Amino acid sequence: MQFKYFVLSLWVSHLGNGVESAKVLGIFPLAGRSLNILYNKLMKGMADAGHEVTVISAYKNKLPIGNGSYTDVILTGVEEEYEKILENANYLESAEQYPIWQSYHWHLLTLTILNQTFTHPNVLRFLKQRHEFDAVVTEYGWGEAQLALSSYYQCPLVVLISVGGVNSWVNDMLGNPVPISYVPHSWMLGDFSQGMNLLERLHNMLFFLYDQFLVRFIQFPANDRIIQSYMPNGPKAADLYHSPSLVLLGSHSSFRQSTPMAPNMVEIGGFHIDPPQPLPKDLQLFLDEAQDGAIFFSMGSHVKSKDFSAEKKQLIINVFGRLKQRVLWKFEDDALPEKPSNVMVRKWMPQIDILAHPNIKLFISHGGHGSILEALYHGVPTLMIPVFLDQFNNAFQSESRGFALKLSYRDRNFTEETFHGLIKEMLINPKYRLRAQELSRLFHDRPMKPMETAVYWIEYVIRNKGAEHLKLGSLKLRWFEYYMVDVLLVLVGIVASLVIVLVLAFKWAVAWFGRAGKIKQQ
Repeated sequence: MQFKYFVLSLWVSHLGNGVESAKVLGIFPLAGRSLNILYNKLMKGMADAGHEVTVISAYKNKLPIGNGSYTDVILTGVEEEYEKILENANYLESAEQYPIWQSYHWHLLTLTILNQTFTHPNVLRFLKQRHEFDAVVTEYGWGEAQLALSSYYQCPLVVLISVGGVNSWVNDMLGNPVPISYVPHSWMLGDFSQGMNLLERLHNMLFFLYDQFLVRFIQFPANDRIIQSYMPNGPKAADLYHSPSLVLLGSHSSFRQSTPMAPNMVEIGGFHIDPPQPLPKDLQLFLDEAQDGAIFFSMGSHVKSKDFSAEKKQLIINVFGRLKQRVLWKFEDDALPEKPSNVMVRKWMPQIDILAHPNIKLFISHGGHGSILEALYHGVPTLMIPVFLDQFNNAFQSESRGFALKLSYRDRNFTEETFHGLIKEMLINPKYRLRAQELSRLFHDRPMKPMETAVYWIEYVIRNKGAEHLKLGSLKLRWFEYYMVDVLLVLVGIVASLVIVLVLAFKWAVAWFGRAGKIKQQ
C-alpha cells in the first residue's frame, strides 16, 4: 500500500508543469550534529528525488546521493567554535530559567548565529555569484535574515520546524487561528496543564504579549540590520515574517495536543528515521543474550553522561547494578569505574538501530524531540531526564501522552530510590509499553512516508509558484483587524454614544419636567 502511494505521489508531482529537476537552496546556520542530521536528511531526500541541492551549513554531506546533486557551502570554523562552546557549557549545573529569559537568550543566540553566517567569507562569496533557485528551505528558529534569501533569489520559501510541531511562532507566522485560551505558549507547555485555569490563562496571555513585543520591537529591527548588510534595500523582517509558502513540521499528531492547522502546514515527524540496520556484533550479542530484557540510556549529543556529578554518576551506577536487566549506556569516557557487570558503555551508539531490538524494554533519555520520535517509531516506553530548553516541555507532553515518566536532572527528589522506583514501575507496569505501541501504530499510519510527504510538498510549492492559494486570508489583516479591535472600538463607541444620548435625554427630561412643575405651581 505504501508503495502505491509513493508511485502516486511521484506521478502527481510530475504532472503539468512538473518539477523535473529543481534547484533548491538550503540554509541551516546552526552548528549542532543532532539538528544537522535532520537538515542533511531532508536535503538528501530532495537530491535523491532528482533535484540540484545546495546547502549552506557547518557540515559536509557524507551521505550517498541517489539521483540528483548535493553541493556544500561550508561555514568553515563554525563547527569547531560550537564544539568549544559545548565543551565549556555546563548545562547540567545551570538552573532552569523562566521562559522570559529562555526566549530572550534564544534571541541573542539567533543574532550571533546570523551575524556569523552573513559575514562569513564563503557565504559572501556565494551570494556574489550568479545563482538561480526554485525554492529556499531553512529552519525558522534563527530569525528572519535567512528568510530574505527567498526574496534575494525571487523564489518560494519553505520553513522547516525540525524539533517540534505547531508552535506559537508558526501560528503567528501563518495566521493560524489557535486561541491562547486553551493552547499554552510553546515555551510554557510544561508549566500549564491542558485546560488552563484563570490564573494560568492570564499568565499565558501576558507571556504572549511579551513574546510579541520581543519579536516585533527587538528581533525585527536587529534582523533588518543584518538583511541590509548583504541585501541593500532588501525586504523588511516584518514582511518576511509572513512570507513562507510552506511550513514542514517535525511532529506528528500522535505526539501533540490536537490544534488547528493551516493548509500550508504539513507534518513530517520522523522523516529522518531509516529502517534499522544490523548492529555491531558486540552490541547484537549483548542484547540477544539479555534474557530479562535490556535498557538503553543516552543523554543525546549536547549533554554528556561523563559530565554528571560524581554523586549522580554513582547513584545511577548503584541503580543499574540492582537491576536484572542489561543496560547499554552511551558514556563518553573511555572507562566507567565501578561499572556493574550488567552494563555496557560506549562513546557512541546507533540509537535508532538499538531501539529496534525486541529485547529493549525501556529507553532512558534526555527528552530530545528526535529521540522521542525514534522511541515512538519503535514503540518503546521512555523515562526522561530533561536538562534544558525544550526537553522539559517534551518530557511533560510525553508523560501526559501516557508512554513516559519524567525526572528532572536537578530535581531534589532525584534519589537512588526514586530513580530505581521509576525504572521498576515502567518495567513492571505494562500500561507504558502498551501505550507506546498504540502511539507507534498511529505514528506509522500515514498515506505516505514522512520523507515522501516532505518531497511532495516542496515540489508542490515549486510547481505552483509559491502556492499562494494555500495561505490564509488572515495574513492580509492588520493586527487590530485580526483581533477585531477596530470592531470592538466601534461597538464601544456605539454603546457609549447611546449611553450619552440616554443621559442627556434623561437630564433634558428632568429639566423639562422641573420647568413644567414650576409653571403649574404658578
